[in-house]
Amino acid sequence: MSTSPEHLLIIDPQNDFCDLPAAWCGRDPASGATLSPALPVAGAHEDMLRLADYIEHHAECIDAITVTLDSHHRIDVAHPPFWRRADGSDVAAFTAISAQQLRDGVYLPRDPEALPRVLAYLEALDARGRYALMVWPEHCRIGSWGHLVHPAVQAACERWEARRLRPVHYVFKGDNPWTEHYSAFEAEVPDPDDAGTRLNTALLDRLDRAAALVVAGEAGSHCVRASVEDLVEHLPGARPERIVLLTDCMSPVAGFEAQQADFLHRMSARGVALQTSTDRRGPT
Repeated sequence: MSTSPEHLLIIDPQNDFCDLPAAWCGRDPASGATLSPALPVAGAHEDMLRLADYIEHHAECIDAITVTLDSHHRIDVAHPPFWRRADGSDVAAFTAISAQQLRDGVYLPRDPEALPRVLAYLEALDARGRYALMVWPEHCRIGSWGHLVHPAVQAACERWEARRLRPVHYVFKGDNPWTEHYSAFEAEVPDPDDAGTRLNTALLDRLDRAAALVVAGEAGSHCVRASVEDLVEHLPGARPERIVLLTDCMSPVAGFEAQQADFLHRMSARGVALQTSTDRRGPT
C-alpha cells in the first residue's frame, strides 16, 4: 500500500464551537440579529488561528486534508426542542438524561410516538458506557452560519487547495436525529437503517494511506476524543504511533477538562504523539 507524507484530519472546526470575538460574528441579514456561536468552547478561536497558521506554514508537507462537519437538524435527540419535562415545561440545555429518568417520566420526548425508540436508544447508550445523553444547545444546524468552518481555517484550506491543486475532503456527520454522532467514524448507537451512522470504513481506508496522521479540532473532550478513540481502534493498518494530536489546536468543553486530560493520557500510552503546532511547523 502506498503512503502519503501527511494527512491532516480536522474535527468539527465550526463557528458554533468557537469562542469568536464579536468582530468575527456579524449579523444575520434576514433578521438583523447578531450572530453568535451556539456552543462556544473556551480557547477554540485561538486554537483555530494556530491551526490556520499551521496549514499555511506546513502546506508542502500536507498531502491531504479531511474536515469533518457536525451537522444537525433542529429536532434532534440531543437538542432541547425534542424534549419536555413531566409537567410539559422545556428541558434546558446541558441536561443529562438517562434511560431510568425516561422510564420514570422525569423527561419525555415531545412526540409520544418517539418514546419506545428513544428508550431503546438510551438503554443502548447506558450499555455502551462511553457517554450519557446530553441535551446540548441547538448547534451546527445544517445550512446555518454556525455550521460553517471557522473563517481563518476555511481561508487556509482554500489557499492549500490552490497551492496543491487538490480538494479538501469534507465529511458530514450527525444528520440522523435519532442518535448522537460525536465520532467522525461511527454514531454512538448506529441506526441499522442508516448506513451513514455505521462505521465509515471508506474514510478509515483513506486515512490509512497516510504515513503521518495529524489531528486537530474541537472539542478535545468530545468529538476529537471520540474520533481518535475510534481511529486507534479501527484504523486498518494500526500503528497508532503515526497519529499526532496537535494539543494546542483543541480545547475541552467547559466542565469536561478532566475528560480531555484523561483522553490525552490514554492516547499517549497507546503510542499516539502529543505535539504542538509549533513543534511540527515547517520553516517560515
